[in-house]
Amino acid sequence: MSVLLKNISTLLTLQGAAAKGGRHVKEEDLGVHSDQSLLIEKDKIAWVGPTKKLPRELAKKKTLREINMKGKTVLPGLVESHTHLVFAGDRAAEFEMRNQGVSYQEIAARGGGILSTMRNTRKASLADLAKSAQERADNFVAQGVTTLEVKSGYGLSLKDEVKMLQAAQKVTGPRTLNTFLGAHALPPEFKTYEAYLDFLASDVLPVIKKKKLATRVDVFIEKGFFPPEASEKYLRQAQAMGFEVLVHADQLSLSGGSDVAVRIGALSGDHLLQVTDSEIRKLANSETTCMLLPAADLYMKCKYPPARQMIDAGSRVALATDFNPGSSPTQDVNLVGLLARLEMKMSLPEVIAAYTVGAAHALKLHKEVGSLEFGKSADIMCIESDWRTLFYNVGKTEKKLVFSRGRKIFDSLK
Repeated sequence: MSVLLKNISTLLTLQGAAAKGGRHVKEEDLGVHSDQSLLIEKDKIAWVGPTKKLPRELAKKKTLREINMKGKTVLPGLVESHTHLVFAGDRAAEFEMRNQGVSYQEIAARGGGILSTMRNTRKASLADLAKSAQERADNFVAQGVTTLEVKSGYGLSLKDEVKMLQAAQKVTGPRTLNTFLGAHALPPEFKTYEAYLDFLASDVLPVIKKKKLATRVDVFIEKGFFPPEASEKYLRQAQAMGFEVLVHADQLSLSGGSDVAVRIGALSGDHLLQVTDSEIRKLANSETTCMLLPAADLYMKCKYPPARQMIDAGSRVALATDFNPGSSPTQDVNLVGLLARLEMKMSLPEVIAAYTVGAAHALKLHKEVGSLEFGKSADIMCIESDWRTLFYNVGKTEKKLVFSRGRKIFDSLK
Protein backbone atom coordinates (compact mmCIF):
# COMPACT_ATOMS: atom_id res chain seq x y z
CA MET A 1 0.00 0.00 0.00
CA SER A 2 1.14 3.53 -0.80
CA VAL A 3 1.04 6.21 1.90
CA LEU A 4 0.38 9.89 1.25
CA LEU A 5 1.41 12.37 3.93
CA LYS A 6 -0.97 15.15 2.89
CA ASN A 7 -1.27 18.81 3.90
CA ILE A 8 2.06 18.91 5.74
CA SER A 9 2.13 22.28 7.47
CA THR A 10 5.94 22.51 7.45
CA LEU A 11 8.31 20.26 5.52
CA LEU A 12 12.09 20.27 5.89
CA THR A 13 13.70 18.44 2.97
CA LEU A 14 17.38 19.15 3.81
CA GLN A 15 17.89 19.11 0.04
CA GLY A 16 20.21 22.11 0.06
CA ALA A 17 22.33 20.67 2.87
CA ALA A 18 22.58 17.38 0.97
CA ALA A 19 23.63 19.18 -2.23
CA LYS A 20 26.44 20.88 -0.28
CA GLY A 21 27.61 17.58 1.19
CA GLY A 22 26.68 18.76 4.68
CA ARG A 23 29.23 21.60 4.69
CA HIS A 24 28.66 25.27 5.58
CA VAL A 25 24.95 24.64 6.27
CA LYS A 26 22.69 27.67 6.59
CA GLU A 27 18.97 27.93 7.37
CA GLU A 28 18.11 28.21 3.68
CA ASP A 29 19.70 24.76 3.14
CA LEU A 30 17.04 23.12 5.31
CA GLY A 31 14.52 23.37 2.49
CA VAL A 32 11.64 24.68 4.63
CA HIS A 33 8.32 24.63 2.75
CA SER A 34 4.70 25.00 3.82
CA ASP A 35 1.56 23.09 2.73
CA GLN A 36 3.38 20.14 1.22
CA SER A 37 2.58 16.50 0.51
CA LEU A 38 4.83 13.46 0.28
CA LEU A 39 4.06 10.10 -1.31
CA ILE A 40 5.63 6.87 -0.06
CA GLU A 41 5.60 3.87 -2.39
CA LYS A 42 7.12 0.71 -0.99
CA ASP A 43 10.31 1.96 0.66
CA LYS A 44 10.94 5.09 -1.42
CA ILE A 45 9.79 8.69 -1.72
CA ALA A 46 7.78 8.66 -4.95
CA TRP A 47 6.66 12.29 -4.98
CA VAL A 48 7.13 15.40 -2.87
CA GLY A 49 5.89 18.93 -3.45
CA PRO A 50 3.12 21.48 -2.82
CA THR A 51 -0.22 19.89 -1.96
CA LYS A 52 -1.97 21.99 -4.61
CA LYS A 53 0.27 20.40 -7.27
CA LEU A 54 -0.38 16.84 -6.17
CA PRO A 55 -1.00 14.81 -9.38
CA ARG A 56 -4.65 13.75 -9.62
CA GLU A 57 -3.78 10.19 -10.58
CA LEU A 58 -1.85 9.82 -7.32
CA ALA A 59 -4.68 11.08 -5.17
CA LYS A 60 -7.12 8.65 -6.84
CA LYS A 61 -5.08 5.47 -6.33
CA LYS A 62 -7.29 2.81 -4.72
CA THR A 63 -4.44 1.40 -2.65
CA LEU A 64 -3.48 4.82 -1.29
CA ARG A 65 -3.66 5.49 2.43
CA GLU A 66 -3.85 9.20 3.24
CA ILE A 67 -2.61 10.70 6.51
CA ASN A 68 -3.57 14.32 7.15
CA MET A 69 -0.48 16.14 8.46
CA LYS A 70 -2.12 19.51 9.00
CA GLY A 71 -0.40 21.23 11.91
CA LYS A 72 2.54 18.83 11.74
CA THR A 73 6.22 19.24 10.86
CA VAL A 74 7.92 16.60 8.70
CA LEU A 75 11.67 16.16 8.30
CA PRO A 76 14.19 13.39 7.60
CA GLY A 77 14.53 10.66 10.19
CA LEU A 78 17.51 11.09 12.49
CA VAL A 79 20.66 9.10 11.78
CA GLU A 80 22.28 7.90 15.03
CA SER A 81 25.74 7.15 13.71
CA HIS A 82 27.87 6.16 16.73
CA THR A 83 26.53 3.75 19.36
CA HIS A 84 27.73 0.82 21.45
CA LEU A 85 24.21 -0.58 21.64
CA VAL A 86 25.07 -4.19 22.53
CA PHE A 87 26.50 -4.86 25.98
CA ALA A 88 25.70 -6.37 29.36
CA GLY A 89 25.95 -4.80 32.81
CA ASP A 90 26.63 -1.18 33.72
CA ARG A 91 29.49 0.93 35.02
CA ALA A 92 27.65 3.11 37.52
CA ALA A 93 30.35 2.51 40.17
CA GLU A 94 33.00 3.82 37.79
CA PHE A 95 30.93 6.93 37.18
CA GLU A 96 31.16 7.65 40.89
CA MET A 97 34.91 6.96 40.83
CA ARG A 98 35.43 9.47 38.03
CA ASN A 99 33.41 12.00 39.99
CA GLN A 100 35.81 11.47 42.89
CA GLY A 101 38.80 12.24 40.66
CA VAL A 102 39.92 8.86 39.32
CA SER A 103 40.81 9.17 35.63
CA TYR A 104 39.42 7.03 32.82
CA GLN A 105 42.90 5.69 32.15
CA GLU A 106 43.42 4.81 35.84
CA ILE A 107 40.14 2.90 35.95
CA ALA A 108 41.13 1.01 32.81
CA ALA A 109 44.56 0.17 34.28
CA ARG A 110 42.81 -1.37 37.31
CA GLY A 111 40.86 -3.71 35.05
CA GLY A 112 37.77 -1.54 34.88
CA GLY A 113 36.36 0.41 31.96
CA ILE A 114 35.93 -1.52 28.72
CA LEU A 115 37.32 -4.72 30.27
CA SER A 116 34.66 -4.58 32.98
CA THR A 117 31.93 -4.52 30.33
CA MET A 118 33.82 -7.24 28.44
CA ARG A 119 33.52 -9.62 31.38
CA ASN A 120 29.76 -9.04 31.68
CA THR A 121 29.21 -9.28 27.93
CA ARG A 122 31.14 -12.53 27.63
CA LYS A 123 28.88 -14.06 30.30
CA ALA A 124 25.66 -12.89 28.61
CA SER A 125 23.74 -15.09 26.19
CA LEU A 126 22.99 -14.09 22.62
CA ALA A 127 19.28 -13.98 23.50
CA ASP A 128 19.84 -11.63 26.44
CA LEU A 129 22.07 -9.32 24.41
CA ALA A 130 19.53 -9.23 21.58
CA LYS A 131 16.67 -8.47 23.96
CA SER A 132 18.42 -5.53 25.63
CA ALA A 133 19.64 -4.22 22.27
CA GLN A 134 16.08 -4.23 20.94
CA GLU A 135 14.82 -2.28 23.96
CA ARG A 136 17.55 0.31 23.46
CA ALA A 137 16.87 0.52 19.73
CA ASP A 138 13.17 1.10 20.46
CA ASN A 139 14.16 4.00 22.71
CA PHE A 140 16.09 5.58 19.84
CA VAL A 141 13.19 5.05 17.42
CA ALA A 142 10.81 6.85 19.80
CA GLN A 143 13.07 9.90 19.40
CA GLY A 144 12.84 9.85 15.61
CA VAL A 145 15.91 7.73 14.81
CA THR A 146 15.42 5.72 11.62
CA THR A 147 19.04 4.64 11.02
CA LEU A 148 21.19 3.20 13.79
CA GLU A 149 24.89 2.33 13.78
CA VAL A 150 25.88 -0.46 16.21
CA LYS A 151 29.45 -1.29 17.26
CA SER A 152 30.87 -4.46 18.74
CA GLY A 153 33.91 -4.19 20.99
CA TYR A 154 32.90 -5.63 24.35
CA GLY A 155 33.56 -9.26 23.46
CA LEU A 156 37.24 -8.95 22.47
CA SER A 157 37.37 -12.58 21.35
CA LEU A 158 36.22 -14.18 18.12
CA LYS A 159 33.31 -16.00 19.75
CA ASP A 160 32.05 -13.02 21.74
CA GLU A 161 32.51 -10.41 19.03
CA VAL A 162 30.50 -12.63 16.69
CA LYS A 163 27.86 -12.97 19.40
CA MET A 164 27.59 -9.20 19.75
CA LEU A 165 27.23 -8.62 16.02
CA GLN A 166 24.65 -11.38 15.73
CA ALA A 167 22.66 -9.72 18.53
CA ALA A 168 22.81 -6.43 16.63
CA GLN A 169 21.52 -8.12 13.47
CA LYS A 170 18.42 -9.27 15.34
CA VAL A 171 17.31 -5.67 16.00
CA THR A 172 14.13 -4.76 14.13
CA GLY A 173 12.58 -1.38 13.39
CA PRO A 174 15.27 1.07 12.29
CA ARG A 175 17.81 0.44 9.56
CA THR A 176 20.91 -0.88 11.35
CA LEU A 177 24.54 -0.83 10.28
CA ASN A 178 27.10 -2.94 12.12
CA THR A 179 30.66 -1.85 12.87
CA PHE A 180 33.35 -4.27 14.06
CA LEU A 181 35.24 -2.63 16.95
CA GLY A 182 37.30 -5.58 18.09
CA ALA A 183 40.17 -3.09 18.53
CA HIS A 184 38.46 -1.40 21.46
CA ALA A 185 40.80 -2.50 24.26
CA LEU A 186 43.49 -5.13 24.86
CA PRO A 187 41.90 -8.35 26.15
CA PRO A 188 43.67 -10.29 28.92
CA GLU A 189 44.61 -13.09 26.51
CA PHE A 190 47.12 -10.83 24.72
CA LYS A 191 50.22 -9.04 25.98
CA THR A 192 50.69 -6.41 23.24
CA TYR A 193 48.36 -4.31 21.12
CA GLU A 194 50.32 -5.22 18.00
CA ALA A 195 49.86 -8.96 18.58
CA TYR A 196 46.15 -8.49 19.17
CA LEU A 197 45.73 -6.43 15.98
CA ASP A 198 47.56 -9.13 14.03
CA PHE A 199 45.12 -11.69 15.48
CA LEU A 200 42.13 -9.56 14.51
CA ALA A 201 43.40 -9.15 10.96
CA SER A 202 44.32 -12.80 10.42
CA ASP A 203 41.70 -14.69 12.44
CA VAL A 204 38.70 -12.46 13.11
CA LEU A 205 38.13 -10.13 10.15
CA PRO A 206 37.88 -13.01 7.65
CA VAL A 207 35.12 -14.58 9.77
CA ILE A 208 33.27 -11.27 10.12
CA LYS A 209 33.49 -10.86 6.34
CA LYS A 210 32.41 -14.40 5.52
CA LYS A 211 29.44 -14.30 7.90
CA LYS A 212 28.48 -10.80 6.70
CA LEU A 213 28.27 -9.55 10.28
CA ALA A 214 29.66 -6.05 9.64
CA THR A 215 30.67 -3.80 6.77
CA ARG A 216 32.82 -1.39 8.77
CA VAL A 217 35.91 -1.60 11.01
CA ASP A 218 36.77 0.82 13.80
CA VAL A 219 39.78 1.17 16.15
CA PHE A 220 40.36 3.14 19.37
CA ILE A 221 43.60 5.06 18.75
CA GLU A 222 44.66 6.58 22.06
CA LYS A 223 47.59 6.72 24.46
CA GLY A 224 47.28 3.63 26.63
CA PHE A 225 45.17 1.94 23.96
CA PHE A 226 45.95 1.24 20.28
CA PRO A 227 49.00 3.03 18.80
CA PRO A 228 48.60 4.90 15.48
CA GLU A 229 51.20 3.02 13.42
CA ALA A 230 49.90 -0.48 14.17
CA SER A 231 46.31 0.78 13.89
CA GLU A 232 46.93 2.22 10.43
CA LYS A 233 48.41 -1.09 9.26
CA TYR A 234 45.37 -2.93 10.64
CA LEU A 235 42.88 -0.55 9.03
CA ARG A 236 44.62 -0.85 5.66
CA GLN A 237 44.34 -4.62 5.98
CA ALA A 238 40.62 -4.19 6.66
CA GLN A 239 40.26 -1.96 3.60
CA ALA A 240 42.00 -4.58 1.48
CA MET A 241 39.30 -7.04 2.59
CA GLY A 242 36.57 -4.66 1.46
CA PHE A 243 35.61 -3.07 4.76
CA GLU A 244 34.94 0.64 5.21
CA VAL A 245 37.00 2.07 8.07
CA LEU A 246 36.68 4.74 10.74
CA VAL A 247 38.67 5.82 13.80
CA HIS A 248 38.07 6.71 17.44
CA ALA A 249 40.47 9.64 17.30
CA ASP A 250 42.13 12.21 19.57
CA GLN A 251 39.64 11.92 22.42
CA LEU A 252 41.81 11.97 25.54
CA SER A 253 45.03 13.19 23.93
CA LEU A 254 46.39 14.27 20.56
CA SER A 255 47.34 10.72 19.70
CA GLY A 256 47.46 10.86 15.89
CA GLY A 257 44.06 9.31 15.26
CA SER A 258 42.70 12.07 13.06
CA ASP A 259 45.86 12.06 10.94
CA VAL A 260 45.43 8.32 10.41
CA ALA A 261 41.77 8.83 9.52
CA VAL A 262 42.57 11.42 6.85
CA ARG A 263 45.55 9.52 5.49
CA ILE A 264 43.60 6.30 4.87
CA GLY A 265 40.35 7.95 3.76
CA ALA A 266 38.30 6.88 6.78
CA LEU A 267 34.58 7.61 6.66
CA SER A 268 34.78 9.41 9.99
CA GLY A 269 37.09 10.49 12.77
CA ASP A 270 35.14 10.22 16.01
CA HIS A 271 35.49 12.41 19.17
CA LEU A 272 38.28 14.80 17.96
CA LEU A 273 38.48 16.78 21.19
CA GLN A 274 42.20 17.43 21.14
CA VAL A 275 42.73 18.45 17.51
CA THR A 276 44.66 21.60 16.68
CA ASP A 277 44.41 23.98 13.73
CA SER A 278 46.64 21.65 11.72
CA GLU A 279 44.35 18.63 12.13
CA ILE A 280 41.27 20.77 11.51
CA ARG A 281 42.67 21.93 8.16
CA LYS A 282 43.42 18.36 7.11
CA LEU A 283 39.94 17.18 8.08
CA ALA A 284 38.28 20.09 6.27
CA ASN A 285 40.16 19.25 3.08
CA SER A 286 39.20 15.57 3.23
CA GLU A 287 36.05 13.47 2.84
CA THR A 288 36.37 12.25 6.43
CA THR A 289 33.37 13.35 8.49
CA CYS A 290 34.02 14.86 11.92
CA MET A 291 31.90 12.75 14.29
CA LEU A 292 31.31 14.80 17.45
CA LEU A 293 29.99 13.18 20.63
CA PRO A 294 29.33 15.88 23.23
CA ALA A 295 27.38 13.68 25.66
CA ALA A 296 30.58 11.69 26.21
CA ASP A 297 32.44 14.94 26.82
CA LEU A 298 29.82 15.93 29.40
CA TYR A 299 30.13 12.63 31.26
CA MET A 300 33.93 12.61 31.04
CA LYS A 301 34.19 16.27 32.11
CA CYS A 302 36.31 16.97 29.03
CA LYS A 303 36.53 20.05 26.90
CA TYR A 304 34.22 19.96 23.90
CA PRO A 305 35.51 19.54 20.34
CA PRO A 306 36.10 22.76 18.37
CA ALA A 307 33.00 22.39 16.21
CA ARG A 308 32.83 26.06 15.28
CA GLN A 309 36.37 26.06 13.90
CA MET A 310 35.75 22.77 12.08
CA ILE A 311 32.58 24.00 10.41
CA ASP A 312 34.02 27.38 9.49
CA ALA A 313 37.07 25.63 7.98
CA GLY A 314 34.75 23.56 5.77
CA SER A 315 34.54 20.28 7.63
CA ARG A 316 31.45 18.10 7.45
CA VAL A 317 30.17 17.44 10.96
CA ALA A 318 27.98 14.67 12.37
CA LEU A 319 26.53 14.34 15.86
CA ALA A 320 25.74 11.17 17.82
CA THR A 321 25.18 9.97 21.37
CA ASP A 322 28.13 7.55 21.70
CA PHE A 323 25.68 5.56 23.84
CA ASN A 324 27.68 3.09 25.93
CA PRO A 325 27.73 1.86 29.54
CA GLY A 326 30.84 3.78 30.57
CA SER A 327 31.66 7.17 29.11
CA SER A 328 28.23 8.10 27.70
CA PRO A 329 25.37 6.11 29.25
CA THR A 330 22.64 8.16 27.59
CA GLN A 331 20.41 7.70 24.57
CA ASP A 332 19.08 11.27 24.66
CA VAL A 333 19.56 12.74 21.18
CA ASN A 334 17.97 15.98 22.38
CA LEU A 335 20.74 16.35 24.94
CA VAL A 336 23.38 15.84 22.26
CA GLY A 337 21.89 18.57 20.09
CA LEU A 338 21.48 20.92 23.03
CA LEU A 339 25.12 20.48 24.06
CA ALA A 340 26.17 21.13 20.48
CA ARG A 341 24.26 24.41 20.55
CA LEU A 342 25.29 25.52 24.04
CA GLU A 343 28.86 24.26 24.32
CA MET A 344 30.03 23.87 20.73
CA LYS A 345 28.43 27.03 19.32
CA MET A 346 26.59 25.23 16.54
CA SER A 347 23.48 26.83 15.05
CA LEU A 348 20.20 24.92 15.00
CA PRO A 349 20.37 24.36 11.20
CA GLU A 350 23.89 22.97 11.65
CA VAL A 351 22.70 20.60 14.37
CA ILE A 352 19.76 19.36 12.29
CA ALA A 353 22.04 18.80 9.29
CA ALA A 354 24.64 17.05 11.47
CA TYR A 355 22.05 14.57 12.74
CA THR A 356 20.78 13.85 9.22
CA VAL A 357 22.99 14.68 6.23
CA GLY A 358 26.31 14.69 8.08
CA ALA A 359 25.58 11.44 9.89
CA ALA A 360 24.40 9.83 6.65
CA HIS A 361 27.77 10.68 5.05
CA ALA A 362 29.59 9.18 8.05
CA LEU A 363 27.78 5.90 7.35
CA LYS A 364 28.15 6.21 3.56
CA LEU A 365 24.35 6.20 3.30
CA HIS A 366 23.96 9.78 2.03
CA LYS A 367 22.54 8.59 -1.31
CA GLU A 368 19.73 6.86 0.58
CA VAL A 369 18.98 8.85 3.75
CA GLY A 370 19.50 12.24 5.37
CA SER A 371 17.21 14.28 3.12
CA LEU A 372 13.68 13.95 1.75
CA GLU A 373 14.01 13.80 -2.03
CA PHE A 374 12.48 11.83 -4.88
CA GLY A 375 13.93 8.33 -5.06
CA LYS A 376 15.51 8.36 -1.61
CA SER A 377 14.52 6.01 1.18
CA ALA A 378 11.33 6.98 2.99
CA ASP A 379 13.00 7.56 6.35
CA ILE A 380 10.79 10.22 7.89
CA MET A 381 10.03 11.85 11.24
CA CYS A 382 6.76 13.71 11.83
CA ILE A 383 6.32 15.91 14.91
CA GLU A 384 3.64 18.19 16.32
CA SER A 385 5.82 21.17 17.19
CA ASP A 386 7.70 23.75 15.13
CA TRP A 387 11.12 22.70 13.89
CA ARG A 388 12.71 25.58 15.80
CA THR A 389 11.93 23.77 19.06
CA LEU A 390 14.16 20.83 18.12
CA PHE A 391 17.19 20.26 20.38
CA TYR A 392 15.84 22.80 22.82
CA ASN A 393 13.88 21.17 25.63
CA VAL A 394 15.68 18.23 27.22
CA GLY A 395 13.30 15.79 28.88
CA LYS A 396 10.28 16.71 26.78
CA THR A 397 8.46 13.74 25.26
CA GLU A 398 7.53 14.79 21.74
CA LYS A 399 4.72 12.90 20.00
CA LYS A 400 5.97 11.43 16.74
CA LEU A 401 5.17 9.38 13.67
CA VAL A 402 8.26 7.63 12.32
CA PHE A 403 8.86 5.73 9.07
CA SER A 404 11.95 3.71 8.19
CA ARG A 405 12.24 2.48 4.59
CA GLY A 406 8.59 3.35 4.05
CA ARG A 407 7.36 1.29 6.99
CA LYS A 408 5.79 2.86 10.07
CA ILE A 409 7.94 1.91 13.05
CA PHE A 410 6.58 4.27 15.71
CA ASP A 411 3.40 6.28 16.17
CA SER A 412 2.42 8.31 19.20
CA LEU A 413 0.47 10.90 17.21
CA LYS A 414 -2.69 8.75 17.44
